[in-house]
Amino acid sequence: MVLLAAAVCTKAGKAIVSRQFVEMTRTRIEGLLAAFPKLMNTGKQHTFVETESVRYVYQPMEKLYMVLITTKNSNILEDLETLRLFSRVIPEYCRALEENEISEHCFDLIFAFDEIVALGYRENVNLAQIRTFTEMDSHEEKVFRAVRETQEREAKAEMRRKAKELQQARRDAERQGKKAPGFGGFGSSAVSGGSTAAMITETIIESDKPKVAPAPARPSGPSKALKLGAKGKEVDNFVDKLKSEGETIMSSSMGKRTSEATKVHAPPINMETHPNVDKKLFTAESLIGLKNPEKSFPVNSDVGVLKWRLQTTEESFIPLTINCWPSESGNGCDVNIEYELQEDNLELNDVVITIPLPSGVGAPVIGEIDGEYRHDSRRNTLEWCLPVIDAKNKSGSLEFSIAGQPNDFFPVQVSFVSKKNYCNIQVTKVTQVDGNSPVRFSTETTFLVDKYEIL
Repeated sequence: MVLLAAAVCTKAGKAIVSRQFVEMTRTRIEGLLAAFPKLMNTGKQHTFVETESVRYVYQPMEKLYMVLITTKNSNILEDLETLRLFSRVIPEYCRALEENEISEHCFDLIFAFDEIVALGYRENVNLAQIRTFTEMDSHEEKVFRAVRETQEREAKAEMRRKAKELQQARRDAERQGKKAPGFGGFGSSAVSGGSTAAMITETIIESDKPKVAPAPARPSGPSKALKLGAKGKEVDNFVDKLKSEGETIMSSSMGKRTSEATKVHAPPINMETHPNVDKKLFTAESLIGLKNPEKSFPVNSDVGVLKWRLQTTEESFIPLTINCWPSESGNGCDVNIEYELQEDNLELNDVVITIPLPSGVGAPVIGEIDGEYRHDSRRNTLEWCLPVIDAKNKSGSLEFSIAGQPNDFFPVQVSFVSKKNYCNIQVTKVTQVDGNSPVRFSTETTFLVDKYEIL
């Protein structure tokens, strides 16, 4: 048998998809298919019609026809068997036997037709073999892709290791007073200190009311930080300035009896006392007391008596460093985010690292993660949630992939709370004005973030 062409056409003879197996012009095949409906006789049950030069072997498929055009001397039994195989192939690639569905999968059908017929002659294949051949599954290709993915993972791991080495070298150089190596990090960030306070009573112990003095980052002078992810700029510039403030508050309920100072262990940072507090007494003995001992603190109200401030460009003072490494890939971006606790004596609770995501690209594909995550599709954010970060759990990483550009993942926002003060201020003793007799007291410490962003 010699098969000239295989086509799917409408009942009016309009070609939807056609595959010619011998040299034939477009005008010729369109003319043959246009003449096909005129040759059919509705009063007969034959599945083939003939002209002077060709034979049409066809099978109705709802509103369409599957048509084989052969030479007149071909074997009609073989033609019918080939026609049945063609008819079984079409539902494998098309969900419905409709013109739009056939047009959408036309190239898949042409590839399948080529597996059935070669140079006009039928190949000895079945439906399962056709499916395997068209999938073009290659073991060598799988091995190649696996090797390439392994190399990419190793390159990313090496990149992260080198970045950590550079950061450590910078920190070591800053500690030793040397010039830091010529590399940068990530934007600027700020944290706001919490407060330590004491409630003094005559007979019972009550908790105080902590008060937070927020201090958003305001670098003095022109900032040299580069915005991470900005087009045409470098994406490595370390934290430019850290500014933290805190306040010690006393809530009084016994008036004059509470006006004696409290003993404070203060770290070597800037301390500011209230104007009514004896500054010399605090500087000399770390005691907080009023300048006039005859006066008392206001009753049943929060009173700020001590404020601490830390303003520096030293990276080692950042309580929690965040490094974000977005790298473009063929299908979008592979993003790696790492955190590291700088102060081992701190314990951060309810840490949430919020990463913005591009809109309209769906959920990210999470790779490796320490902790848990939440995807907020309405806000287009990915929240990395860590219950506790302390000396035992001081570092971790998150890897995910999603469509987008590197600058789509900034600014990264961080929030946390802690029951340990950043500057480690502690109230050790409370005494009365008269007689210096000790008074039972309680303290409550809160250290939280007002604004912490990585740009």
